[in-house]
Amino acid sequence: MANPEIAQKSPYAVEVEAGKSYRWCACGLSKKQPFCDGSHKGGEFKSKEYTATENGTVYFCGCKQTKNAPLCDGTHKSL
Repeated sequence: MANPEIAQKSPYAVEVEAGKSYRWCACGLSKKQPFCDGSHKGGEFKSKEYTATENGTVYFCGCKQTKNAPLCDGTHKSL
């Protein structure tokens, strides 16, 4: 499996709304980071759905290397 592109070496802080679904970009190619814009089409990466359980700030992974997709787990600190 190929490695995804690193979109940025820090998380994206996003205000989310309870009950709303978000599609996180897993390939790193989307122009609408941290969300999917379909740039992965034809490749091996697939976006990941995240449904907010409450209103608030969520930190979506920007380096695309997290083991807790789609959320940041701090992996970017070692890149």
